[in-house]
Amino acid sequence: MSAIGILATGSYVPKQVVTGADVAGPAGVTPEWIERKTQIVTRRYAAPDQATSDLAAEAAKQALDQAGLPPEALRYLIVSTSTPDSPQPPTSYLVQDAIGAHGAACFDINVVCSGFVYGLALARALVAQQPDAYALVIAADVYSRILDVTDRKTVVLLGDGAGAALVGAVPSGGFLDVELASHGDARGLIRVEAGGSRMPATHETVDDGGHFFRMDGRGVRDFVMEHVPGALRTLVERTGHRLADVDHVVPHQANGVLLSKLVTRAGLDHAHTHRTLERYGNTGSASVALALDDAHRNGHLADGDLVLITAFGGGMSLGAALLRWTTAR
Repeated sequence: MSAIGILATGSYVPKQVVTGADVAGPAGVTPEWIERKTQIVTRRYAAPDQATSDLAAEAAKQALDQAGLPPEALRYLIVSTSTPDSPQPPTSYLVQDAIGAHGAACFDINVVCSGFVYGLALARALVAQQPDAYALVIAADVYSRILDVTDRKTVVLLGDGAGAALVGAVPSGGFLDVELASHGDARGLIRVEAGGSRMPATHETVDDGGHFFRMDGRGVRDFVMEHVPGALRTLVERTGHRLADVDHVVPHQANGVLLSKLVTRAGLDHAHTHRTLERYGNTGSASVALALDDAHRNGHLADGDLVLITAFGGGMSLGAALLRWTTAR
């Protein structure tokens, strides 16, 4: 059986740059406070006429262009998002139409910020059953539409963006293993309470701010530090490697301070940790995909490098993938 890996990557961020000064006032903080607490300097917001599918389609086109692959060659198209264009139809169908991937089977997944890694795991499994197939995994979120500008726990962190990865057969290396975990007992740490079947949209839910993204920042920090390091060690050692063998870490860009502490706690200080959060903030599901594309396009990932991709998000969810990187097709 052929190895399965990542053949190409792509990303897209909107043009509007939002500074700390832009969000600090309504949130009752200062730009200096934001940078000290998060290490985020700027983030991007989608234009009024842009939705999640628009960002996703641009990232998809970049990945396909990099691979030199026409969109009609795609067999599967997976979109990871927790901010879809609308409840129905699936956002992936809008992306399919926008890029002309009319032969692809499409579906959405929502694992919040872990969704890109879950999407890679699904793509790997699908291509394993059809080794000549290509699967495009796109992660995209437009969080600016669901932020409470007075909530300093969220508005200082989040931005909009999209990233993509083309999955297919590679000569060697590729995915070595994946680790996925879910903790539904911690579901209250990250949430959007209104807009679903339990709390349908009403004037009251809008007035009460029920459609805004909410997060227990300290609870998330404690969850991450308790669960993520052990999951990463389990994954790496299960493949017969040591943490010291890892060359690159491509993590969820949640918060710069948390990210630094996590890398140290996980025993990965020796690896090159790829960060885009200073420029783009936390882009939800897209953040890992954006960081991966940034690392790839800037030539940081060499054939044979051991790359650890990791994310955590609402649910609470964890996802990690270990790859032996290869750019040869």
